Amino acid sequence: MIDILKAIILGIVEGITEFLPVSSTGHLILVNEFVGFTGNFAHMFDIVIQLGAILSVVLYFKQKLFPIGKANIIEKRKALEIWKKTIIGVLPALFIGAALGEYIEEELFNPITVSITLLIGGFILVFIERRTKQSSINDIYALDYKTALLIGFIQCLAMIPGTSRSAVTIIGAMLLGSSRLVAAEYSFFLAIPTMFAATSYSLLKIGFALTPSQFYVLIVGFIVSFAVALTVIAGFMNYISKKDFKPFGYYRIILGILVLIYFKGI
Repeated sequence: MIDILKAIILGIVEGITEFLPVSSTGHLILVNEFVGFTGNFAHMFDIVIQLGAILSVVLYFKQKLFPIGKANIIEKRKALEIWKKTIIGVLPALFIGAALGEYIEEELFNPITVSITLLIGGFILVFIERRTKQSSINDIYALDYKTALLIGFIQCLAMIPGTSRSAVTIIGAMLLGSSRLVAAEYSFFLAIPTMFAATSYSLLKIGFALTPSQFYVLIVGFIVSFAVALTVIAGFMNYISKKDFKPFGYYRIILGILVLIYFKGI
């Protein structure tokens, strides 16, 4: 029962934070520290609940990504265009992740790294929203292949825990001229192949030997993560159509300071 409760808590944390620019990995590292959920199974659990979050993106954007049935030829071409740009954007992460992923996981997965990257990302989010620069890319289809690739390289910074894949892709896209809405949409699209590749690789590396109770815990976490993430995506897209990212920046700064104080006693 204790592990099921932990699964629910962590599933909620993953579902809320995965697609917000606040770092889901950073939050999971911190929550795992407090609830005492560590070891190989805990690592596998964190990976599996990310798959639940990925599924929520696929479901939410299914009409744009997988136009079927009565969808006309124009919608299908638009979907193909999105997938081309998404695949181009994910290539840097696949190669750089394969080269540096293990080192980063061993050396940087700790609360201090999380606190520092939370602070840096928070200040950048606040700064970028204070600019008055007009967006030149106001539609996902206006995003060109070169910009998609550059955002893909920027996404590689998210391998550092606490950085936030969502935050760096959104910041990168906005710095390159995208509107908030386009930046967020492309960030969601990039998440599908990026996270699927990362979680699949990690699961293959860890293995699948599970007890019945462990399997049950994974299923609970997966379902909770999926349901919460689906709700959060809808709310987030509605939010950024009207407001900016500054509150997320302030949240990161406050959390980063609190984490630094707690773990370093400064």
